[in-house]
Amino acid sequence: MMNDIIADALTRIRNAATRKLEVTTLLHSNSVVGILEVLLKKEYITGYKVIEGENNKKTIQVELKYDENERSVINEITRVSKPGRRVYKNASEIKSFKNGHGTIIVTTNKGIIANDEAYAANVGGEVLCTVW
Repeated sequence: MMNDIIADALTRIRNAATRKLEVTTLLHSNSVVGILEVLLKKEYITGYKVIEGENNKKTIQVELKYDENERSVINEITRVSKPGRRVYKNASEIKSFKNGHGTIIVTTNKGIIANDEAYAANVGGEVLCTVW
């Protein structure tokens, strides 16, 4: 039994990027889809699509993005808040990450958004992961 589906999704993306795979498959959850929306908006991935499987089990196929030297655009993707230790930050604490080159993905009352959107909306929340 898996307790943390977000950590599993991030690990699958990290492993696929290390192996230079074009596509990887993740387990479906609304929070994973929210994180993928932010990654797509910030151009860390090329795209994703939800696939209906057998027995009503959904999966997500993620298309990874690489630069002209065939290196992954994602240098590091790390889970911050875990089931045993939740991490919450207010709007001023999530202003920037890696001098603006990275992204903090936060779940707020406005949904799962990036740190710059949360700062502009002046909302804080649970820090799900960081990407750069």
